[in-house]
Amino acid sequence: MFEDVPQAPADPILGLTEAFKKDSNPAKINLGVGVFTDASGKTPLLDTAKEAEKRLAGAAQSRVYLPIDGDQKFCALMQKLTFGADSEVLFTRRAFTACAPGGTGALRIVADFLKQNFPSAKVWMSNPTWPNHPQIFDAAGVRTDRYPWFDPVANKLDMPGLIEALSKLPAGSAVLLHGCCHNPTGIDPTVEEWTQIAGLLAARKLLPIVDFAYQGFGTGIDEDATGIRILAAHCRELIVCSSCSKNFSLYADRVGAVTFVCNDENSAQRVASQVKRVIRANYSNPPQHGFAIVSTILGDSALCAAWEKEVADMRNRINALRALFADTLAAKGAKQDFGFIKKQLGMFSFSGLSKEQVDALRDQHAIYIVGSGRVSVAGMNEKTMDRLCEAIVSVL
Repeated sequence: MFEDVPQAPADPILGLTEAFKKDSNPAKINLGVGVFTDASGKTPLLDTAKEAEKRLAGAAQSRVYLPIDGDQKFCALMQKLTFGADSEVLFTRRAFTACAPGGTGALRIVADFLKQNFPSAKVWMSNPTWPNHPQIFDAAGVRTDRYPWFDPVANKLDMPGLIEALSKLPAGSAVLLHGCCHNPTGIDPTVEEWTQIAGLLAARKLLPIVDFAYQGFGTGIDEDATGIRILAAHCRELIVCSSCSKNFSLYADRVGAVTFVCNDENSAQRVASQVKRVIRANYSNPPQHGFAIVSTILGDSALCAAWEKEVADMRNRINALRALFADTLAAKGAKQDFGFIKKQLGMFSFSGLSKEQVDALRDQHAIYIVGSGRVSVAGMNEKTMDRLCEAIVSVL
């Protein structure tokens, strides 16, 4: 049976990492996958996570199955982290949160939920967006389409095009947004733009789905939740898919959450029953360890404050690398103005490199970048910055 199974194309991001690993060039550089690295080129385990694991080891937790929706302490703490401890959403109990295997797992839960409960719904996502977004919804049988986001000439948000597109969507459409640190462009709306977007979504009766993978990597823990909190103030219903991979540096533990904000508590209970049905038929219930690490950190005020400092250190390093990257490109003779890179937020930069230039960087310099030109700034290093920028200038 298996002899006739066709070869599937490599994943545009993880497949790039596989090719990087096979490259024998000792000076190779991987700027494809979104993983933070420190000055030594390693992805750190946070000190707060180490302390949380010590406490968990001392407590000797049982390994019995968690409920379908997972660790309830974690879910409650994630609601506070996302919406704010004084949010009306929490006090009215009209939000339901379930543990999910990473942000990707949370998105797939949403996709299956939509297919089963709103089979005719279409999900609109930004152009460009994370390459896995359309794949997740397509795999669940949910139709997708695109709305404008990026103005490549001005290297900024295409707000007029975005508003025009949203104004034409039929009621009941779902709109996938990036909560902060837009992937791949690094371009986020201002507070005023978020307010305009939220008001339009509410007026048009559109359902916001927010991919919230980088809280704390933009301008701050609370600051990066501004868009979601504005949406919650305008839209009675929305969905948030959270990831703890980056800001807790728990990539391999696959810690995420999916939150459905509903009109009232009764609606939230009915939605919860359907979400649990989706999870049960997929992976039954979530793992325990990574969620326990996060809830231990967030549930202890001193540990939480130390974690916020660690997130700030990672954010400041990424921002410093952004500035160094742009300045070094200029110093190496780039005729184009790459100053816009300093204004972008988060782990990635939409560099403007063409696919041909990206291919040349890989073939001639062993530098691995996604074909769209998205560069992982979080994976850069001061030691290799000169070589990286010289190579980029040579292919421009």
